[in-house]
Amino acid sequence: MTGGGPAAASQAYGEAWYWDERYRKEAGPFDWYQKYPALAPLLRLYLAPHQRLLLVGCGNSVFDMKMDVKNMSDFESGSFDAVIDKGTLDSLMCGQNSQENATKMLEEVNRILKENGVYMLITYGDPSYRLRLLKDMEKWTVKLHVIERWEKSSNQNKWELTKPLPLEDHSTSLAALLGPKPDVHYIYVCVKGNGGASVDSKAGEAAN
Repeated sequence: MTGGGPAAASQAYGEAWYWDERYRKEAGPFDWYQKYPALAPLLRLYLAPHQRLLLVGCGNSVFDMKMDVKNMSDFESGSFDAVIDKGTLDSLMCGQNSQENATKMLEEVNRILKENGVYMLITYGDPSYRLRLLKDMEKWTVKLHVIERWEKSSNQNKWELTKPLPLEDHSTSLAALLGPKPDVHYIYVCVKGNGGASVDSKAGEAAN
């Protein structure tokens, strides 16, 4: 890719050609944001081994499809128990027509999920940006977890991964809890339909 500097590179994150070119140049697998061992406690909390899971935008990650996430018509409605997203929505938000494309993707994710299915979004997008986008769907219950961006020993971790943060109608209390520029990744757990109550119970049990 030529010219344009960091801003142009960020804009290109939303374009398929950028990732095709990048993964042709980079050898070996690469995991965006977090690797499996760090996420495992949360995955075990919300998912089960027998469930059918889709990882959107897996790139060359060992976390393991080539399809447009805005049109996953090859998949029947209600065909997955869970969808995991490590940076795909973020990439769309960097591209052209970001709001429209992000909404199309979320509608498709919701369509292919079973009732009570889970969409787990691992992202750098803080609640002031991502929470409204997710809640505007009005089709799922949203929980928020946070994880340190950089691996630390267990006694240094400020946040308990399996304990969801309180989400209020106003973001001021959440901002006060997180503090200025928290060095974390945000994990939004969206449960389709009326499954939020059972998930609340599981998360509460894990936190105790």
